[in-house]
Amino acid sequence: MKKLNKSTQKLITSISVIALIYIIVCIMDGTGNLSSLMKGLLVPVCAYSLVAVGLNLCVGYLGELSLGHAGFMCVGAFSSAFFSKTFMDVIPDGPRFFLAIVIGTVMAALFGFLIAIPVLRLSGDYLAIVTLAFGEIIKTVITVLYVGVDSRGVHASIKDMMSLGLEPDGKLILNGAQGITGTPRQSTFTLAVLLLILALIVVHNFVNSRTGRAVKAIRDNQIAAETVGLPITKYKLIAFTLSAAIAGVGGVLYSHNINMLVANTNNFGYNMSIMILVYVVLGGIGNISGSVIAAAVLTMLPELLRDLQTYRMLIYSIVLILLMLFNWAPAILKWREKYGLTTSAIVNKFKKTKEVR
Repeated sequence: MKKLNKSTQKLITSISVIALIYIIVCIMDGTGNLSSLMKGLLVPVCAYSLVAVGLNLCVGYLGELSLGHAGFMCVGAFSSAFFSKTFMDVIPDGPRFFLAIVIGTVMAALFGFLIAIPVLRLSGDYLAIVTLAFGEIIKTVITVLYVGVDSRGVHASIKDMMSLGLEPDGKLILNGAQGITGTPRQSTFTLAVLLLILALIVVHNFVNSRTGRAVKAIRDNQIAAETVGLPITKYKLIAFTLSAAIAGVGGVLYSHNINMLVANTNNFGYNMSIMILVYVVLGGIGNISGSVIAAAVLTMLPELLRDLQTYRMLIYSIVLILLMLFNWAPAILKWREKYGLTTSAIVNKFKKTKEVR
């Protein structure tokens, strides 16, 4: 039997761990040992993990810094929620939610592609600045936009809902700063886990494909890649568009898990973009499974510490600093290697123990 390469082994290990956690959570839920707080966090954890996976593809493999992946998440969330709310009484639940996922993913990918066309031709930090501006623009536009649907079609305005002129049978979909209310709550933990696993497989196959190897070559030395004839802009566009699409899937899960979807700073603003970047850096740049772990830990930790009230965010900040030092401080990395506390060393010990048994 042909031995699997390290990348594939790591993917299988990650999927196995996710599947094991899923089974444990289902057993706890079935026995009544899972609190309502933890239940409410399950889908958001998967949604943020998807966005972190998308950003890690951009930062870790493409080598470009993006500060607007919360904006792509916002595009996926609102486009899918708009579709679901509009066709709530027309299309059955299952097909409608499937189409919502497709629409949210495609719209996020489209916006990512359009933004990347002019920016990825440049060098430096232009992408970070433009994506940051994009995230703020999307959030601001949504908060001032009113959209309704009636028998005459779709009506939009930036004044107020009265200026839409909807007929009596009309339905207000997007209500400015109040966002979209009444989106069907169809996101389940099972579906979220399946989409997360699918995203890991897609990223793994992409990274190890011919296109992915070209992207990594461009990241390592763009001049050398250009010298051998690689179309730099083409490969960058593919990677960035895929990254934005994965973030859009996270937005679809997020929007279909809450009753009121609002484009505010906490949900889709600059702070959320920075938080997603923290997930990527803490989990390891280029380490997709690490992004999932970091997103899960840092999403659940503030809620688990909520009983501490005043000191909750202080403890959260201290834990964040300690984790960052543990993962990246040179002296601590040497100490971990000396005593076999690196991730690879722990995995190898586990494999040897399994082989002995």
